[in-house]
Amino acid sequence: MPKKALEAMTESMFYTLLALLWGPKCGIEIAAFTEKLTRGRVQLGPGTLYTILSRFLEYGYLREVATEGRKRTYALTEEGRMAYVSEVGRLRQCLRDAETAIALPLPEGGDPHADQGPALPSAPLPAL
Repeated sequence: MPKKALEAMTESMFYTLLALLWGPKCGIEIAAFTEKLTRGRVQLGPGTLYTILSRFLEYGYLREVATEGRKRTYALTEEGRMAYVSEVGRLRQCLRDAETAIALPLPEGGDPHADQGPALPSAPLPAL
């Protein structure tokens, strides 16, 4: 029985599920898909990727569909697809919150840059 579902995914976890939406893949194919899609911004090293695959198998997000020697091929389960959809919704909410925050008025008499880190962009964020 899978453990409690993940509440938020790392970027590497997200791209692993995204890669498997296009059909079964082995680890090397998942890493190559991710690197190509992100133009090299996200690179899944073997240690990270195989830890994610193991965890996703445990949660029931994936199933192993083929084994050739050491090469294992994985497919997304319905639970994995639902986890992906849920994460996309969470990320969209994060972007909506960021857009809302940009429009918030500054506190009265407050310096917008004092102790608040880098300034927020003044233009709205691009739509997805």
